[in-house]
Amino acid sequence: MTLPSQAQIVVIGGGIIGCSTAYHLARDHKADVLLLEQGQLTSGSTWHAAGLVGQLRSSASITRVLKYSVELYKGLEAETGLATGWKMTGCLRLATNQDRWTEFKRLATTAGSFGMDMHLISPEEVNRMWPLMNVDDLIGASWLPTDGQASPSDITQSLAKGARMHGAKIVENVRVTGFEIDNGRILKVKTTLGDIACDKVVNCAGQWARQVGAMAGINVPLQPVKHQYIVTEKIEGLSTDAPTIRDPDRRTYFKEEVGGLVMGGYEPNPQAWTTGDVPDEWGFRLFDDDFDHFEQHMEQAIARVPALETVGVKQMINGPESFTPDGNFILGAAPECKNMFVGAGFNAFGIASGGGAGWVLAQWVVDGEAPLDLWVVDIRRFSEMHRDRQWVLDRTLEAYGKHYTVAFPHEEYDSGRPRLTSPLYNRLKAVGAVFGSKLGWERPNWFAPEGMEPKDRYSMGRQNWFEAVGAEHRHVREAVGVFDQSSFAKFELSGSDALAALDWICANDVRKPVGRLTYTQLLNSRGGIEADLTVARIAEDRFYIVTGTGFRTHDLGWIRDHIPEGLDVTLTDVTEAWGTLSLMGPKARDTLAAATSADLSNAAFPFGHVREIDIAGSRVRALRVTYVGELGWELHAPIGDLGRIYDALMDAGAPHGLKPVGYRALESLRLEKGYRAWGSDITPNDTPDEAGLGWAVKLGKPVDFLGRKALETVKNQALKKRLVGFTVDDPSVVLLGRETILRDGVAVGYLTSGGYGYTVGKNTGYGYVKHAEGVTDDFLTSGTYELVVAMDKAPATMHLAPLYDPDMVRIKA
Repeated sequence: MTLPSQAQIVVIGGGIIGCSTAYHLARDHKADVLLLEQGQLTSGSTWHAAGLVGQLRSSASITRVLKYSVELYKGLEAETGLATGWKMTGCLRLATNQDRWTEFKRLATTAGSFGMDMHLISPEEVNRMWPLMNVDDLIGASWLPTDGQASPSDITQSLAKGARMHGAKIVENVRVTGFEIDNGRILKVKTTLGDIACDKVVNCAGQWARQVGAMAGINVPLQPVKHQYIVTEKIEGLSTDAPTIRDPDRRTYFKEEVGGLVMGGYEPNPQAWTTGDVPDEWGFRLFDDDFDHFEQHMEQAIARVPALETVGVKQMINGPESFTPDGNFILGAAPECKNMFVGAGFNAFGIASGGGAGWVLAQWVVDGEAPLDLWVVDIRRFSEMHRDRQWVLDRTLEAYGKHYTVAFPHEEYDSGRPRLTSPLYNRLKAVGAVFGSKLGWERPNWFAPEGMEPKDRYSMGRQNWFEAVGAEHRHVREAVGVFDQSSFAKFELSGSDALAALDWICANDVRKPVGRLTYTQLLNSRGGIEADLTVARIAEDRFYIVTGTGFRTHDLGWIRDHIPEGLDVTLTDVTEAWGTLSLMGPKARDTLAAATSADLSNAAFPFGHVREIDIAGSRVRALRVTYVGELGWELHAPIGDLGRIYDALMDAGAPHGLKPVGYRALESLRLEKGYRAWGSDITPNDTPDEAGLGWAVKLGKPVDFLGRKALETVKNQALKKRLVGFTVDDPSVVLLGRETILRDGVAVGYLTSGGYGYTVGKNTGYGYVKHAEGVTDDFLTSGTYELVVAMDKAPATMHLAPLYDPDMVRIKA
């Protein structure tokens, strides 16, 4: 086929993701699509993938994406006439210890929350379903009957045929060599067969996606890792519809194939391939067998399936798979380029994800925004530090090694730390800080009291920091604490049209005088919440914007992408220039007054205002705002001055008992107060009204803003879901989020976040209650509630108002 000189959308890469994206662009959107493959279809990682198809992840949206894959694979053969090798065999996950069994009970609860049926079964039942397996060490297993397996090459060829049937063009043996770019936008794709003018480019180049992205200045943080599995000869007595097996405690997986077994695993000492470029000519190629490295899996597998000891090995596959630093795949609009989208880094989950990832990515490309809450896989979760190849390598190998380890709550990564530290790092470490890491920043999670080792001890129950965090929590409620929140992402928007730009982007009214703060959501075209942040007006033509650490790239990109054309504005990321100390608690004013000459009275400095004040000879931007539900200020200062300011505050606060406090206490304080966290309680799937944040939307003002039309459309309709609070009295219960909410015994939703409220002395959580006929106050208050926690029901009390200081008396004191 000759190469067309132009196409509306060019998809790069003919593996399962590229073919699925092209198929959905052509089928659902009637787009003019051209798919380019440097070798032949499937010749990258797809052809040697093991082909297991699991569906359950900890995100509802990603689970929906994987469920869609299964539905697509079931019906694809009927549409295209090409077999996919899809078999719904179900999947058994094996548990050999109590922590794993608790994890499975939590997973089964999550599955129920997401509308899937996962069963917990006994070793005897496992043995009945899979007689060749040794079950002596099992506590039990989880059974998801709708999981299965497929033939990666067959599915891809079927998707490619479907794409062609719907009008897409596919050209093999053509390599992308670069891009013609103007003003951050790709105008042409350059190839070995000529240039193609296009509107949008979708980078689905698999393990080459990093190189393809780099040609356009885009960072796709991938690391190819060698992944081995074997295919055995026929095994006597193995059923052709045997369930796929995941044996995480032995780090191995199995699936039936032509009467034999495919067996592979995730070792704790993985082998990376190159940190440089993947060779162009790597199509259909493998590494040499490395049985010495694979032997650890073989030993574990024989202990599980003794028949493996005597069966012949037909083939050993040792191929590279693209892995990411956090084990989640990569989708979405590249922040560095206006019209390149990425679908890559599938961490050996490409076959399971392929159908659904192509579906949502196609929608994303056409609409310019994600159709669901896809934050956990959004490319904008990364930042500049992810350009560091060595850091990406180290973190990716750690993520790979943890693929099958027990997922303990609150577990932190260890590699590549410390990466970014505030000037207070050593001061806080010296007084017992136990740090966590967020987008590279070291942040104090909690402080170990005298005589206690400053270290997290992970467990499925209450963890070792529970009491220490409780003491910090109470200290903020009763006296005063200081949080080092220097990792906050901070931007400045300036220019004569800065107000006009924010008017359009912000859902709340930012038309306030200089010196005022606005808490606001940024909405997508569906009225869903894309960001949640604070805007401080520091001059007529200048605004200071503060958002969460992890949302830096995402929120900066969202604001930049939605500034209307032709406005005189400049958006600057000033995150590293400013340090932040949050001073919170009933004695915050006394402490701050002893460190500054500024008038801090309620009349001079009310809640929701910003002032410049002087501390220790530095000008400090003080924002009177809180995320803990107490009187307090966020103090933003030039980062070089932070140490001096902190020391001055500690001296001034000594008579009032000032202590440093960590992020775990921050979380329990905000839960008690009912403050929402973006990414869990509020997401692009939720509107402000559903989240109880309708008061922060300027629908009453004659100002158009992004998302307004969607909100007006449903304004007079009953809400189908609402975020409400829950408490559980039973102290043995541990809430983490994803627990199913039962109203009068019927599932009506699940918790979006959970924890412990030390002031109210109860487990606390928030979640959306759903009801097709509308969720009124009457509906909510007339029900009896339980939460399903690790498959057990716990009586719960529903709350419409915040559990702590509902009238905001303390905040405004």
